[in-house]
Order: sequence, then structure tokens, then C-alpha cells
Amino acid sequence: MRTVLTVVFFFVYAHLGSLGLRTLSNDPCDRAKLPDPRNLRSDQITVLMNGYSESRIPLLRSIAATYAASPPVAEVVILWGNTSTPTRTLTELSHNFATYSTGAAPISLLRQQSDSLNARFLPRPFITTRGVVICDDDVEVDPTSIEFAFRVWSTNPHRPIGLFARSHDLDLSNREWIYTVHPDKYSIVLTKFMVLKTEYLYQYSCGGGAKMMEARRAVDLAQNCEDILMNFVVAEQGNVGPMLVGAEKVRDWGDQRNDEGLGLNEREVGLSSRRGEHRKSRGGCIGNFHKILGRMPLRYSYGKLVNSIAEQGQCMKGGKLVFCDQWK
Repeated sequence: MRTVLTVVFFFVYAHLGSLGLRTLSNDPCDRAKLPDPRNLRSDQITVLMNGYSESRIPLLRSIAATYAASPPVAEVVILWGNTSTPTRTLTELSHNFATYSTGAAPISLLRQQSDSLNARFLPRPFITTRGVVICDDDVEVDPTSIEFAFRVWSTNPHRPIGLFARSHDLDLSNREWIYTVHPDKYSIVLTKFMVLKTEYLYQYSCGGGAKMMEARRAVDLAQNCEDILMNFVVAEQGNVGPMLVGAEKVRDWGDQRNDEGLGLNEREVGLSSRRGEHRKSRGGCIGNFHKILGRMPLRYSYGKLVNSIAEQGQCMKGGKLVFCDQWK
């Protein structure tokens, strides 16, 4: 008998000023209640953005609006994982989206009863696109780069596409897997911004039998590493590594290296605010997933795709050293 993660959701939907509260299916793995993958549209993409901290709501509104204004985006859905947030707060936020959003794509809010990080990868009946953007509420990506990442994914739909890359590696001295950054290769893209095939949501949440169920349980126990597990799933399914793309402008408000913008409390909401401890725990996740699943499917990739190739030579202009083709 298949055992799946069962979560009840309440969906606060805002569109054209109307508000409604509805319950989604408590069996997200029921194929009969999901769109036929063959009928999903490939010309646009659905954005699934994690939301948790009430202090970040002003920033979340701004970032959601940026996504909604991007031409490839069909819909932006905020996955609200803080179960203690008052319903009134989320209703007001939903109303603000309906009233003030000027983007072409609607913005809606999904309140989750569970705070499990696995819930961000649940398959959802309202997704009508072949691909999804998985992103955080504190990373702001410019519209041109969103569109470029979508174009790259469209020609590489079996790969996860991302803006932030990391690597797994084997520490031979300690005989353990580690989580690190290599200057010339990578095997993991982060859910700060990740584009992937919608079908992988089902494979993550509903596939893999008892082993994947144990791996998802490990994510819940660690309250971390769901992105690493998704990279495992995609690498296993497609037998390929991720792809890193360049962006014109990415503002990571949650990075601990910020010395302005978000205050300390807001930055500490993120799980990665303690770098050394964070890397060690994520290395432990890699080892744990390898042990549970009985294989290491992660594949290395090399290089980064960029949207344009500009002049690299520098010229002295007006007493300043600038790229020669950027001086006007």
C-alpha cells in the first residue's frame, strides 16, 4: 500500500478583488485529481514561493509582484508555511495582492496546515504549466533573468535550472560526504531560485516507495535539506546534472553577509544564517540520503549559461576604469 505525505491545506485565493477560502485534496498523490501531464502548457511557468515570516511580508509583496510582471509567468502562488500566522493577516495580504497587483499574472496565497519543508514540493491540481519555479521570499530576481532561466529550462526540461549552485564531495580522510562550493563544478542548485519540471513534484512526494518516504522523514527531522533531496530525485530520474544560469541582477536579502536592508532578526529567519554549522548539517543530509536511498545519483555539471556576451576589455574613461562597451 502506498503511503504518502497527507497534508490538509486552506487556500486563500485573491483574484479581481474576490476572496474565498477553500480546501484542497488531502491526498496530493491522487493522479485522478491532478492535470494530465500531457495537457500542461509549455509556454508559461508557475511560481511557487515559500513564505513564513510576517516581518518579511513587505518584501514578499514586492518580490511576488516582480514575478507576476514577468511575461513567462502564468501564476504566482505563495506557499505560507507558518501555521501560527493569524488568518486575518493572510486574508489582508491576499486582498492586497488582488487590489494592488499590476502584473499580468494573478498572485494567490496557499496556507498550509503543516510546516513541513517537504510541502513545497507537493503536486498541486491548480498547476497548469509543464514547469515550475521554486523560490524563496527573500531573493529578488530581475524580470529579464527570470525569462532567461525559463528559456534555458524550456530547452533542457529534464534538468533543474538555478542561480545558486553548490556541490557534494567525498572527504576521504573522514570517509564522509560533505556539502561545499567548488570553483569549477557543481551538482546541486538551491531553491532560492530553481526551475524544474512539474512532474518532479509528484516523483518527490509520491514516488520512490518506502525509501523516499524515509528520506522525506529525514528532511522533517532535520528541518532542512529538501532542496538537496529534490536534486537527488531529478538526477536519478534524468541521469543528468543541474544547469547554472547567470542573472543580470539578483538581490539576496536573507544572506547573512548583508550589512543593510533586512535587520538581524529577519536574516536569522533563514536556515542558512550560521554558515559553518549549516554546511556540516547539509553534508550530513547528503550522507543520510545516500545511505537511505542506497545510491549517489548526483551528477557534476560545469560552466554557466549567460544571457549575453559583453565586452570584457576595460578602458580608462573620465578617470575611471570601465568596460569599454559600457561607456556612454
